[in-house]
Amino acid sequence: MKFKLFFLFLILIHAASPAQRRFSPAYESPAATKWADSVLHSMSYYEKLGQLFMVATWSNKDSIHINYITGLIDSLKIGGVIFFQGGPVRQANLTNFYQSRSRIPLMVGIDGEWGLSMRLDSTIRFPRQMTLGAGNSDSLVLEMGREIGRQCRRIGIHINFAPDVDINNNPKNPVINSRSFGEDRFAVARLGKLYMKGMQEEGVMACAKHFPGHGNADTDSHFSLPLINQPADAIDSIELYPFKELISEQVASVMVAHLQVPSLDSSAGIASTLSKPIVTGLLRGKLGFNGLIITDALDMKGVASYYSSGDLELRALLAGNDILLNTENVYAAVKRIHLAVQNCEIEQEEIDEHVIKILQSKYWSGLNNYKPVITDNLVADLKNEKAQWLNYQLYENAITLIKNKNEIIPVKPFESDKIASLVINDVADNLFQQTLNNYAKVDCFTMSAAASLEERKKLLDILKSYDIIITSIHNTSTNASKNFGITEQMQDMVEKISGLRKNILCLFGNAYTTLKFEKADDFDAVILAYEDTYLPQYFTAQTIFGGNSFNGKLPVTLTEKWHKGSGNNLSQNNTLKLTLPEEVVNDNDSLFAIEDIIRNSMKDSVFPGCQILAATDGKVFYNKAFGNPVYGDTSKVKTSDLYDIASVTKIASTALAAMYLYEHHKLDLEAKISKYLPELKKTNKANITIKDLMAHQAGLKSWIPFYKSTLDSNKLSPSIYNSQMMGDYKIHVADSIWMNVEHKDKIWKEIISSPVENPGKYVYSDLGLIILQRIIEKITGDSINVFVKEHFYKPMGLWRITFNPLNDFKPSEIIPSEIDTIFRKQTVQGYVHDPAAAMFGGVSGHAGLFSNAQSLSVIMQMLMNGGSYNGKKYLKKETVDLFTSQAFPGTSNRRGLLFDRPDSDIKNSPAAPSASSFSFGHAGFTGTCAWVDPSKKLVYIFLSNRVYPSAANNELAKRNIRTEIMEIFIRSLKQD
Repeated sequence: MKFKLFFLFLILIHAASPAQRRFSPAYESPAATKWADSVLHSMSYYEKLGQLFMVATWSNKDSIHINYITGLIDSLKIGGVIFFQGGPVRQANLTNFYQSRSRIPLMVGIDGEWGLSMRLDSTIRFPRQMTLGAGNSDSLVLEMGREIGRQCRRIGIHINFAPDVDINNNPKNPVINSRSFGEDRFAVARLGKLYMKGMQEEGVMACAKHFPGHGNADTDSHFSLPLINQPADAIDSIELYPFKELISEQVASVMVAHLQVPSLDSSAGIASTLSKPIVTGLLRGKLGFNGLIITDALDMKGVASYYSSGDLELRALLAGNDILLNTENVYAAVKRIHLAVQNCEIEQEEIDEHVIKILQSKYWSGLNNYKPVITDNLVADLKNEKAQWLNYQLYENAITLIKNKNEIIPVKPFESDKIASLVINDVADNLFQQTLNNYAKVDCFTMSAAASLEERKKLLDILKSYDIIITSIHNTSTNASKNFGITEQMQDMVEKISGLRKNILCLFGNAYTTLKFEKADDFDAVILAYEDTYLPQYFTAQTIFGGNSFNGKLPVTLTEKWHKGSGNNLSQNNTLKLTLPEEVVNDNDSLFAIEDIIRNSMKDSVFPGCQILAATDGKVFYNKAFGNPVYGDTSKVKTSDLYDIASVTKIASTALAAMYLYEHHKLDLEAKISKYLPELKKTNKANITIKDLMAHQAGLKSWIPFYKSTLDSNKLSPSIYNSQMMGDYKIHVADSIWMNVEHKDKIWKEIISSPVENPGKYVYSDLGLIILQRIIEKITGDSINVFVKEHFYKPMGLWRITFNPLNDFKPSEIIPSEIDTIFRKQTVQGYVHDPAAAMFGGVSGHAGLFSNAQSLSVIMQMLMNGGSYNGKKYLKKETVDLFTSQAFPGTSNRRGLLFDRPDSDIKNSPAAPSASSFSFGHAGFTGTCAWVDPSKKLVYIFLSNRVYPSAANNELAKRNIRTEIMEIFIRSLKQD
């Protein structure tokens, strides 16, 4: 019989409705209760009343404010503070000060839905919850919760008023919208639980808000009392669902919203915060929540406009709230609650019950053993690299491609001659446009939100000539009542652009901004980035060109066509992605050694500045500029600046042309060079093969100082040079120096008549590349600079790599090379450093090319990819392999065909000691290097002007700086 009764009891327990269940919060434990009881018995009456209040404070306000809060702590014994705007160190110092004044440690809170950055400067801004909803990654959201929890603990915060688990099912909601994970209750609940669990795993209390659900409001409770006119069963199944889920998973606290919900409390005009049927009856009773119940801010007009200070707080307390947040007048509130206790409007036992829960939560937060916040390295700890990488992934995962007609994305530069970017309502050359220009030549325009009709017409006339127009909307609002910050002028311009050629619309703002552009669906592609901060702009620009993937899905329904869950998945193309070291590097700290090398090198005047880029598996994880263009300059080297890359020209120009011609059966590697240049048939160069020429074993001299014969008493011969372009003086050698075209023929004759010694022996020679250039130009009928631009640079979207850069770039964008005191008698800037190449007009097979590291890396990545890039095949893999492999295996000549390779003698090798035998690349006399290691999937670029002010400075090579840096990159990479 006893067994039957026990079995029946178990059945009743399992069959019990949620109304009969009680859910313990995370902070509840026997130890917490014991400590809370002991503290309660030591407290005075007013200390107990003070524990009910959590007061707003700022770390960016003056001493008057600080003295006011200090007075509340000293006289009213308040239980906690919630910090708003300020800075990390200021807040930490103020926290320490406030805590020092309180006998019972204060509970410190923050309203940081997207992390500390919601309130504090110098901290990481994590995504808003709608952005997280678009990314929909459980693991990332959980880790974000943990990281926010870690950051809160580090700065002395015990409760974060997050996550927001409102269901945003009303596009007109002026206060929630982007703060919600979306409109799907299951997704909101799942992501909300992960965010909550992450924080509470790190010992920081989460707070589910805004009970019983603020998502369907269309007015702002900061200014008035919103009406939720939904039936109780609808609220129960939709709005309450996430709260039930978080409560069952031990969420520490719930915040009650200022809402009028007649179906839950029929009392006229009563706010849910002040409603006992809602707070005690529904939340505490039916849902079984036994954690902290916290009011929304009591200074919000949704309740503050209807009740006087004191009466408002008493009503909130009587409704069942434990903590009274942001009371406008704490003195009046304490006085009124005290009077209520005296008049038996509220029992002291009720006060004690609230205080016990508050104390239990303080115990769980570690306040039983309070320690001040350590301010040393605080900002660095809060902006740690792991957190930055996490944030990077969160935003990367959210960008949503909701339309992609005819697969216009990824944009392929080789299919479009002219691309334009129109930024609406932001400054020109913003980060979005800067990043676009990393992938192609994009002409940039901007339009203000209030642009006149005349301005708009002028812009449209210009844009009509472009093949692709990328329109981006910026600086919008989250407020539906303010039209999301979209002006009529913006709407008109977008409508007009929608009818032009191929076009892409990028919305940097709330998903609902899409609804304000009626012609949005007329665009070929529509991208939602959700926010208008650094990372959304950075990723959107990359994804447009295939540098990144599209993974985001709409978390809300916009139209019948663009419904919840819409979004095109698009994988990264074989295009360089810009990322952080954490994605590919074992230990980011290992890369700091590079900065030490650079710092010491610049200190020792090895070079004034440099660019360094490294990529692995198609991911650029390091792209930095250091130092100055020249010594003593106050300006800084930028990653966009162009360097004279000297002999790297051989592989970034001449080799590309040669491989192309080889593939098209126009260049026979075994043929004699005299086949292509008949004038060599009766010379000592007649039997040199193309292959020998390319492998530097043709027996040619290393170089010839052609310029020396043009000097008379160390001055330029007036018969050869002129200060102006006139007559036969057409070859531009340098600033105000023009060479007679007839002398170019003399140089060629000097090359023809130069000796050939020890054919078959490796001797590095520039002359062979000058000859090869002439062969290439004879076959193609084009100058080599025109040929490589049309067949490689332009279709690859490379516009910061060129010969004679002053034709297209300002001098301030070009790094000076040497101060030439012998030949040109000037600082060489924008003109090729190599004298021979200069005498050929800046275009030669051995030198003359200028580039930044990023453009050069694309060429090297294309070679790494086996000849393809961004969906286009430029060369066959077999061709790349042939040219980059050792041309004459079994000999002492390490060279490939134009490409350099590692040397078995590590000390003399142009590659790092750990570089594989498959690696290839080239170094340049000016202090440059471009290298690829297929086995490591590594692309490495080093650009400097070590020849400034004099080429006699060769410390760069003596110290093996380039290979030492390459070695650091190789050793730092994660292993497969």
